[in-house]
Amino acid sequence: MRCRDVEALWDELRGECQASLKQTVHNHLGACPSCQAMYEQYEGVAYRLFSLPLPEPSCNLAKKIVEHIATLKGSASPPVVLTELSTPVGRLYVGLKCNRIAYICLDTGEAPEEVVARAERRLHRRVVSGETPAWLVRAFDRFFNTWTIDDAVVDISDLTPFEQAALRAAAQIPPGEVRSYSWIAMQIGRPKAARAVGQVMARNPLPFLFPCHRVVDANGELHDYYYGRELKARLLQMEGYRG
Repeated sequence: MRCRDVEALWDELRGECQASLKQTVHNHLGACPSCQAMYEQYEGVAYRLFSLPLPEPSCNLAKKIVEHIATLKGSASPPVVLTELSTPVGRLYVGLKCNRIAYICLDTGEAPEEVVARAERRLHRRVVSGETPAWLVRAFDRFFNTWTIDDAVVDISDLTPFEQAALRAAAQIPPGEVRSYSWIAMQIGRPKAARAVGQVMARNPLPFLFPCHRVVDANGELHDYYYGRELKARLLQMEGYRG
């Protein structure tokens, strides 16, 4: 891990983060005085921001919030249905929204309630357990044979326009090939947003299907992957990558 990678991961470490990734960063910090100084500065800024008193909302703002909550109660979104599925890379938890795939995570041994809580934090929706439909099994069987997915069965509509654009650009990378974060940024018309693209890939709610594993750094190095660099390399090898 390089110093610039550590800096890019600061926001990720303050929020939801894979334990192995956090340990990797901590190991780097233990051996790099310049990064230690940078992190001390960042943490100092964060502490001061959190110490600031919360502003008092204006009467108009409070009224708007109450009205907005009333609107939400009248049109509550249906929950995401979380199912389980066996695949060549292990058991997956798959979240379905209106019969479309909205969330995927690899089973890493977490308790089921932790999986549900993580999905709810990422999707900002209630998540309930459900049965695995036959069409979902067929869709993943097809994916792991062709490494492509029908766009009609996936749903990223809850993501920001920037996140959607970055993930759709990643989906244009042919199986068995890789592109850089900068390439993604150029494709979506944001050439200076390579670091932001990296954050989108790190928080990808549909890994595998929107192939963030095909995105590498500018030097061609695999870079970090939410489920570990080993799985990233394995996925690329399964697709036929020989880099």
